[in-house]
Amino acid sequence: MKNSTARKLIINVNVLDFGHSGSARAYSGLPADTVMSADYYARLGRIAERGTLDAFFLADHPSLTNDPRSSRGARALEPTAILTTVAEATTHLGLVGTLSTTYNDPVELADRFLTLDHISGGRAAWNAVTTYSAATGPNFGVEVNPDRETRYRRAEAFVDVVAQLWRAAYYGHDVNINNQDFQVYGRLALPGSAQGYPLFIQAGGSDQGRSLAGRTANGVFAAEMVLSAAQEHYQYVKNVAVAHGRKPEEIAILPGLVTVIGSTQAEAEARELAQKSKEPGDYEIRRLSEKLGFDLSQVDPDDPLPQEAISDYPDPQLFKGSMGFREASVRLLRERPYTVREAVSALAGSGHKRIVGTPKAIADFMEEWFLSGGADGFNLMPDILPSGLEDFVNEVVPLLRKKGIFRHEYEAKTLRTRWNMPVE
Repeated sequence: MKNSTARKLIINVNVLDFGHSGSARAYSGLPADTVMSADYYARLGRIAERGTLDAFFLADHPSLTNDPRSSRGARALEPTAILTTVAEATTHLGLVGTLSTTYNDPVELADRFLTLDHISGGRAAWNAVTTYSAATGPNFGVEVNPDRETRYRRAEAFVDVVAQLWRAAYYGHDVNINNQDFQVYGRLALPGSAQGYPLFIQAGGSDQGRSLAGRTANGVFAAEMVLSAAQEHYQYVKNVAVAHGRKPEEIAILPGLVTVIGSTQAEAEARELAQKSKEPGDYEIRRLSEKLGFDLSQVDPDDPLPQEAISDYPDPQLFKGSMGFREASVRLLRERPYTVREAVSALAGSGHKRIVGTPKAIADFMEEWFLSGGADGFNLMPDILPSGLEDFVNEVVPLLRKKGIFRHEYEAKTLRTRWNMPVE
């Protein structure tokens, strides 16, 4: 395929401690306390900027953990603190931080991200999510985590407060908000930033999440593993945006992409196998059970995947996990018969598309989804950091540039200008 337009891929790197492999820390060989070091994140930011990637994307984990140094996904440092460090180490790289609308305050969050936007010269974005983890509520004095409907009602109101405060800062007026969730009067002490105010990203895959995204978001962190489903999701969210008076190009659809890269297919598969050998024995089966809401630990690995595991959930409102991850996983697992072992291997503990292969295979995949209406770009999720990111920058980025679908150098100074998103 050839890219016939000036449209370019958006590529962010989703940094999850040592990487997205279940054995990322052990495989990396780095000391456990590496994720406590500002220098580590600065180094990753500089690698991403060398590859002219769009943004450095961080998740958040508001629940407590046993030891934040020991496991994949146990966020150690607070996201905006890390992003401030990355901002100081780079000059163009965008800075996307995830913070929950369920367990934060909109005025404090708006102030924190607008501060980051000023410090970085207009490179900040907020990834708005709701929190479904049952372990989180008690840490905030909430005995039972709110149900999905309640979480998204609050999310709608929360995002509106943040948006009004940022626009008020930019245009120089006060806000007067009084609804069942929030009462906010006045304005932030800060003026608008170099890009006006931070961009909005949204990561929910449920119907409520996609509706919120279509109305408010500049980008969507999607979880799709099948092209036809990605195309359907892409068009759905764009249509919602249009229904709210927006242009389709004002919202970018960005699926997650887990990469395991080798110079040959055999080398990539050997890298994957070496990682699996270092994982806890039940890691992947536990992850898939969580994604599906069905305990697979009691099923023989070589038995067929139970149909109940991939059936429509009886009552989506009662599902405690991410509905977006579940739906993406189910769509993949319905494509053909799987044993439990094959299903675990296909998903490898992730709810995102995963490619084990050569730089060419990864570049060809990204090109196909980009040019066929499945994605505007990707949130890159390297298996191991920093090596997986370095391999992508050194080996895949040149192929994407040769295809004409990715930049050779930065031009725009702010993230909003780079993504061509208007100030509203």
